[in-house]
Amino acid sequence: METVGTLIADRSFLVFARFATMAFFAIVFLQSAFDKVTDQEGNQAYFRDVFKAAPTLQSLTGPLFWGLTLLELGAGVFCALGLITFSFVSGGFFASWGLRFATLALLALIFGQRMAKDYGGAAVVAAYMAVALLGNLAFAIGK
Repeated sequence: METVGTLIADRSFLVFARFATMAFFAIVFLQSAFDKVTDQEGNQAYFRDVFKAAPTLQSLTGPLFWGLTLLELGAGVFCALGLITFSFVSGGFFASWGLRFATLALLALIFGQRMAKDYGGAAVVAAYMAVALLGNLAFAIGK
């Protein structure tokens, strides 16, 4: 058992929570990055359409697209490596950096959706952010 203040957590539960978070984000972000790379034209057209309501970002859709793709790819690869190397057990390098990249990618997504006034899409990303925050908590408690 790990004790943080008055919180007591079973170590096996923390390890499973870390595993689930890593698996979730590996699937989400590897699929998303793969889709962006294999269907660049369709995804960039979607970005241009979404950001037409956000004049400050409209001229930056190309760099924003590739920046988000790199963040998602980094998150997916590091989370997958965290699973393969079992670094989620100890909160090691790959797992902790995968979760950091995932959190940054989600912040980028929610920023873009709020700027584009896509409040429904931003609400969906908020649910993913909750998973990221719980994952961060699982890593913080178990150290």
